[in-house]
Amino acid sequence: MALTTLDPRTALVVIDLQRGIVASPAQPYPTSEVVARSAELAEAFRSHGLPVVLVRVSFAADGSDAAPGRTETSNGRGTPPEGWDLIVDELAGHPEDITVTKRNWGAFYGTDLDLQLRRRGITQIVLTGVATSIGVESTARAAHEHGYHVTLATDAMTDLRADAHRNSIEAIFPRLGETGTTAEIRELLAKTRSA
Repeated sequence: MALTTLDPRTALVVIDLQRGIVASPAQPYPTSEVVARSAELAEAFRSHGLPVVLVRVSFAADGSDAAPGRTETSNGRGTPPEGWDLIVDELAGHPEDITVTKRNWGAFYGTDLDLQLRRRGITQIVLTGVATSIGVESTARAAHEHGYHVTLATDAMTDLRADAHRNSIEAIFPRLGETGTTAEIRELLAKTRSA
């Protein structure tokens, strides 16, 4: 479904744009482009007095608060480098932004994200971030289940593999909400706020 509208109370939710994650290679967009586009959207939302939520993933040094469970792939646990979980400079430093720390793929489970949004009367979220098929998709699914209108900025997200990104964009996201580019979202934001 093409992008149709942005509710009066819409928030931007940025997933895992933090130092340790954006340092990894990504497809189809380099993380530098995703950071730049997310920063553009954040500035646009802030200029209209709309909330910006910066979600980061972090764990205790001993991993005791990380999600348990057996998987067929490495969970990548170990001692992460100092500062790996800090929000990138391009997005950090705005005291009015909301920061949410998660311990799972999705930003809703085990966090106060839903509470933060509902207290502000938010009915719609625009999602950006890394990785499309993991943190972004998990958060989009939960947002849909929580009754939010979901918009996905398809050029402000990227993944470890291009085919995983494409599957989320083409097969999953149309069932969860509406999609649009950063430029389309900014244009609609300006149009709906100037009326």
